[in-house]
Amino acid sequence: MNIALIAHDKKKELMVQFCIAYSGILAKHNLLATGVTGKMVAEATGLKVHRFYSGSQGGDQQIAARLQYNEIDMLLFFRDPITAKQGEPSDRNLLRLCDENNIPVATNIATAEVLIHGLERGDLDWRNIVNPKNAMR
Repeated sequence: MNIALIAHDKKKELMVQFCIAYSGILAKHNLLATGVTGKMVAEATGLKVHRFYSGSQGGDQQIAARLQYNEIDMLLFFRDPITAKQGEPSDRNLLRLCDENNIPVATNIATAEVLIHGLERGDLDWRNIVNPKNAMR
């Protein structure tokens, strides 16, 4: 699966800790991330992470384009709804694209853990049933 990782500044360390805790599961999948988040995760875990631009330079838009074309299977977006700064990735468009394309998304660590445990058990193969064209990927 292609798993995208995005974190607002105040949530980056939480994303790193999450990826350390679940590195055994994440290592079996393709990880994509916005620039700084991807760098931090890769350095802390040793996981291979394809890095896009930082969020302020359009990395979230690069991920959004891949969501639009169903090239991402899961989005883990640890967002800070209280103090998100201008230039940080906007959640509105990313969440809309996930909803339109039936892509599982977690915006906090509790939901991310549910998705990761489901991924580990193989519960997330539902996309081939909901959208048979994905079975050909």
